[in-house]
Amino acid sequence: MVGAITSGWAGVAWGALAAALCGGIPLGVLLLGVRSGRFGDKHVKDRAQRPKLIALIVVLVGTVLALMVMLGAPRLMVAGATAMLSTLAVTGPVTLWWKISFHTAVAAGGVVMLAWILPPVPVYAAGAVLVAALAWSRVVIRDHTLAQTVAGAMVGGAATWLTLAIFL
Repeated sequence: MVGAITSGWAGVAWGALAAALCGGIPLGVLLLGVRSGRFGDKHVKDRAQRPKLIALIVVLVGTVLALMVMLGAPRLMVAGATAMLSTLAVTGPVTLWWKISFHTAVAAGGVVMLAWILPPVPVYAAGAVLVAALAWSRVVIRDHTLAQTVAGAMVGGAATWLTLAIFL
């Protein structure tokens, strides 16, 4: 959405690249890992199994960031990839000892990105409802505690806001 709003079809292409490398490939690796027995489940509850997956995600986000810089992506798209790395810099180490919610971190970061380019009051209002619903669902399925979802949302939102404030 950020790419489409700020850069039209070229932005859609940049967003698709980021989504494929930063979301699609890790999801595929995760699902194949579950199928092959490398991961116990799709939630990677075993902390010992997380570092390799997190490292892969960091490498992929770094690759997207490098491609965007080298190929001249719009500055806001580069800032978005940088925000992903900033969020991973906090959530990655934390998840090795406490299962902070990556889902709510990503969702809150997305809300902040959209609020940077659209009217912030309605974006934050709608975004708060959506992030809260996501957090609630993660707690209901017993994949996270309320504290883990709140911490994820705070880290994702704060890391994205700080990255955008510095970068732009």
